[in-house]
Amino acid sequence: MRKNSVFRNFLECNRWVVVIHPPPAFSLYYRAWEREIWRPSGPAIFGDNRSVTRRHFIAAPALAAAAAAPPPATPIRIGTRRELLVDHALIAGLRDAALVPGAPVDAGVALTLDRPWEGAFCAYTTAIADNGSFRLYYRGIPSSGDDGNPREVTCCAESADGVHWSRPSLDLHAMPGAPSNNVILAGQPPFSHNFSPLVDPRPGVPSAERYKAIAGVHESGLFAFVSADGLRWRKLREQPVLPSPKEYVFDSQNVAFWSAQENRYVLYYRSWRKIGETKYRWVSRASSEDFVRWRVEGEMEYDGAPPEHLYTNQTSPYFRAPHIYAGVCARFMPGRQVLTAEQARALRVDPDYFKDCSDAVLVTSRGGLHYQRTFPEAFLRPGVGLENWVSRSNYPALNLVQTGPSTMSFYVNRNYGQPTAYVRRYELRLDGLASVRAGYGGGELITHPLIFEGRRLELNYSTSAAGSIRVEVQDAAGAPIPGLRLEDGRELIGDEISRICEWKSGADLGAEAGRPVRLRVVLKDADLYAYRFTA
Repeated sequence: MRKNSVFRNFLECNRWVVVIHPPPAFSLYYRAWEREIWRPSGPAIFGDNRSVTRRHFIAAPALAAAAAAPPPATPIRIGTRRELLVDHALIAGLRDAALVPGAPVDAGVALTLDRPWEGAFCAYTTAIADNGSFRLYYRGIPSSGDDGNPREVTCCAESADGVHWSRPSLDLHAMPGAPSNNVILAGQPPFSHNFSPLVDPRPGVPSAERYKAIAGVHESGLFAFVSADGLRWRKLREQPVLPSPKEYVFDSQNVAFWSAQENRYVLYYRSWRKIGETKYRWVSRASSEDFVRWRVEGEMEYDGAPPEHLYTNQTSPYFRAPHIYAGVCARFMPGRQVLTAEQARALRVDPDYFKDCSDAVLVTSRGGLHYQRTFPEAFLRPGVGLENWVSRSNYPALNLVQTGPSTMSFYVNRNYGQPTAYVRRYELRLDGLASVRAGYGGGELITHPLIFEGRRLELNYSTSAAGSIRVEVQDAAGAPIPGLRLEDGRELIGDEISRICEWKSGADLGAEAGRPVRLRVVLKDADLYAYRFTA
């Protein structure tokens, strides 16, 4: 930062005033450079009244995002739900610590798309975990064509562990030379173009409608499908459940799910927004009580993030914290060409599909018309190899699924428009979409006032051998609660998905349940991924 970049603590007016003069590289992301972070009266938010220097925040964009979010007017009721560190919703302040995105680990090829009815233009994959088994649903078509053309089919692959995949041998739709195959929908254009299924967890849902799907393009509108087994599908009704408006929509994977948090179905679908002279691929939202009658709510907002083409949104409730919706989605960079025509011919890329590139980014939402783009950088880069730098490659599948005691996976379509098209798997630790991280010098996180239920505090965390985590429980004004002060806490060292915090008096926090408290977490060379209160 420039010499006059300072972070000043104005104690006399009982608030934090953050004045940021960013370098030019940040000007794309933030236009307003004065933000205010309010703190409550009483003890200083970090336990003292030291001025905040630029070293107290690792990244200026993260600071600006935190400063832009106003504090809640009342304490946040979290009950016993798990809270992921993916946004600033519950964070009142960070010192010498920062929110950082997770680091996906390449787990290798999951499925090669080499059947005659699959091929180079397979796309819009959905991963589903259901009762201990897994399925991938995806579009199959070996050559390019119009959206919704009759050659498109919907395919299925199955797995017992989410790692090793095979194709079921079904007799539902005969393909040339293969009367038994893995095709679950065919001959119903345009629905195989973007057929997007889900398992419906709504209480009382009929068994014949336990699986649902949304499919359709602008010309047809969106139709609803249902199934008892996820293989044999029928239309829920013969008319679209969401007719197309005048504006062009639905030309991507449109995703729906039951939201227990909102007690209704929600749908995130492709729309377009014009900003200046550019039309951006956008996301809009609708909701329904019955999956039949849908109400359009409006366009999603990205809370200050720069406009970009999000080709897919892949929004779904995170399975360990379903009040948080997460999407590892495709960011499309039209006209950003990497390959020469000669290189494209050598890879046998379709000549219409090498003049753009794509990667994956993380979005989250807590409902309504707001996405959080906490991390504008790529969540998954295209990677080494020219084959990864073609148009519409690196498109993540819908949904994260648990594939091990401490790991979860997401899947990505690679080598689009090439005869080598396939699906690749990536691993993350459970809850590891993001974390609060502090380095060797140490750092702190403090929450907004929270109201919890239960008696114990559980953390998902990781430290180095030299690192540690300690937790202090404060009252709403920021005063440490006797017996739950930092010096009373047991030092946590290790790498655990579930660890109960303890103090000298034990782990029981039942006396504080139902009243507002803050958590002060002090980290050294450590990451905090999630926390929750339990019985």
